[in-house]
Amino acid sequence: MTNLPDVTSNQNPEIHGSLDWVGMNGITVPLQFEDSKLGINNIEARVNTYVNLVNPKVKGIHMSRLYLALSNFFENQTLNVPALTEFLSHLLDSHHDISTQVFLNFEFDFLIKRDALKSDNSGWKNYSTTLRATLKDNEVVLELATRVPYSSTCPCSAALSRQLLQQAFSTDFADKDSLNIEDVEKWLLSEKGSFATPHSQRSQATAWIKLNKEMGAFPLTDLIDLIENALKTPVQTAVKRADEQEFARLNGHNLMFCEDAARRLKQALNAQTQYADFWLKVEHYESLHAHDAVALASKGVEGGYSPANYT
Repeated sequence: MTNLPDVTSNQNPEIHGSLDWVGMNGITVPLQFEDSKLGINNIEARVNTYVNLVNPKVKGIHMSRLYLALSNFFENQTLNVPALTEFLSHLLDSHHDISTQVFLNFEFDFLIKRDALKSDNSGWKNYSTTLRATLKDNEVVLELATRVPYSSTCPCSAALSRQLLQQAFSTDFADKDSLNIEDVEKWLLSEKGSFATPHSQRSQATAWIKLNKEMGAFPLTDLIDLIENALKTPVQTAVKRADEQEFARLNGHNLMFCEDAARRLKQALNAQTQYADFWLKVEHYESLHAHDAVALASKGVEGGYSPANYT
């Protein structure tokens, strides 16, 4: 077989210098992801993989080695914490002569079947997820993030709506010396009972956590459940009228500014000692304004996440 030219190995770069990261983005890979609650799930991930280039005289890295390593390693391996830690070392070994650190980023959609609030129906919910892994100075850092949609009803708007409702009630019954329960119930059930309604909006909570390397499976469903249980108004799948009414009740009992939502999540995440650090962001996609309301928070670990880490 004719020898093929190898520019990467046989040519020097025109300009010598090291590079922080070199690699590939958007590699599509089928994986078996192991969740601590739901077990093994088949996912399709979009993977970014990088190594650094520390030898200033080497023209380029071995791109094909990264791609083939990623494809081959997980063909018969489940993606969990021990396997990912092993794979980081495997990737670094493939570039041992020119690299000292490696980075991986997995983006995928995670599906969970959720029951309706009241009826016997159920449906699938999609949670956009990111998994990051870094091996640097012989230290492995694993990070997991998920994005959870929920509903938020404005406390200020609710108070203003109640005031208008009270004023409308007082006006309509101003000539009454006394009221009976039936008249009040009839008024409340009429369209006048909705004289004003508070505004609400679809919202999103994003949480990053740093994982304990002693874990086996990834605590993704646990993290999602923690967020939804703290906020109490997750968006629904299949709904009948009874479910929609219960959703309205939950929103009415959980009025939230973005600050309220962020504080709820910060309290819930602080209670989880298995997370070495966390960062969170809540976004309320306003129905009143053309802009959105946002709040960010972190655990406050020295040298850890700060609100400026991610936006």
